[in-house]
Amino acid sequence: MLQPLGFEQSSVNTSLGRMVYYTASGSPWQDKSEKSDKETLLFLHGFGGGSSAYEWSKVYPAFAAEYRVIAPDLIGWGGSEHPQRSYKIEDYLTTIQELIEQTCTEPVMVIASSLTAALTIRVAIARPDLFKSLILVSPAGLSDFGQDYSRSFFAQLVSVPFVDRLLYSTGIATDSGIRSFLEQRQFAESNRVYQEIVDAYLQSAQQPNAEYAALSFVRGDLCFDLSLYIQQLTTPTAIIWGQKSQFTGPEIGRRFAEMNPQSIRFFQPLENVGLTPQLELPAVTIGLIRKFLTLLNG
Repeated sequence: MLQPLGFEQSSVNTSLGRMVYYTASGSPWQDKSEKSDKETLLFLHGFGGGSSAYEWSKVYPAFAAEYRVIAPDLIGWGGSEHPQRSYKIEDYLTTIQELIEQTCTEPVMVIASSLTAALTIRVAIARPDLFKSLILVSPAGLSDFGQDYSRSFFAQLVSVPFVDRLLYSTGIATDSGIRSFLEQRQFAESNRVYQEIVDAYLQSAQQPNAEYAALSFVRGDLCFDLSLYIQQLTTPTAIIWGQKSQFTGPEIGRRFAEMNPQSIRFFQPLENVGLTPQLELPAVTIGLIRKFLTLLNG
């Protein structure tokens, strides 16, 4: 997997297998004389064909001099293990919690995106002692406020045996398939997609057994109604939302924020940005994360 300068791959063993993560080691981020008591920032990527920690790789190096940065490939994605199974919500609730327990000794500040951000909210509700703050990009369960994603045409289509694998191999895990999805669905501006992004997604999508997690996601097996949980959140939270996010618009985020203003303290929409501002406008995303780290933790 592609990783930024000065970062190395490490791993933890979860109940579903080995989860790799990327963290700074050595030049230019660390000096041997430095103290090792930096607070931890944990960056969690979203789900989709070819997803991995690369999604945050244009952002997290900006914090490596001040914080201990951890950016994992979640189980079933990137360089982590890919168990041959139908993935369920509980798989990610469990393994995200296990990752935090094994890598962090103090409450952690988490930056997460899309469905993973919604899952992280549920982990924070169950184990608030593990979290210091949350900065979330478009957190959505994808079946929010009574919507049922699993009944959509595409979800039904990939529920057909053999058709699902064919669609994955010919329509998702290809250079043209990934580029088309990024340009037409994930980004607000297609000219912001460049070849390195396509290559990183393709490398992840073509890992052995990568189709299991991706198809579980596309079928809707990992989706849920976040509105049923959001009021239970007690961790200080900020939300960033691309105005042109095609899957879940910012009005959903505003409804979430209005349901729990005590914990969701900031809601920041971004004009002319899609689902992943961390890839589309990384400098703006870095600036907003810095702002919210100060406001939530200061």
